[in-house]
Amino acid sequence: MTYAIEGWFAIEGDAVRLLGARCAACGTVCFPPRRGLCPNPRCAGEDLEVVPLPRRGRVWSYTNACYPPPAPYVAARPYVPVTLAAVELDEVGIVVLGQVKGLTVEELQVGMELELTSGPLADGPLVWMWGRAS
Repeated sequence: MTYAIEGWFAIEGDAVRLLGARCAACGTVCFPPRRGLCPNPRCAGEDLEVVPLPRRGRVWSYTNACYPPPAPYVAARPYVPVTLAAVELDEVGIVVLGQVKGLTVEELQVGMELELTSGPLADGPLVWMWGRAS
């Protein structure tokens, strides 16, 4: 299994989890995971640990991409529009953008609950995606 971005998410069985970082000093959570200084400008913490993030969240915003991405990105041929959603993760409140699987832009609405899943990009590697909450 090849991930589109190593270290940003993990798949264990049917469960897909985004991986974030939490500051040991102030508890600030960020995505993607990082090392070094806390992303909170009011914190001087330098101890960030990788943590699994919640699998569910609510649609904050959404759109569709009706045109293929420019090089070097690989698009399916023929190109099929892709639905994208910015989802505010439960419990941590950060917003994560991802492709939506199995739902069209007409079926989405702000506040709708979505759940993390995965799927392949046009060139094959797996990436996290948002899907209908079970």
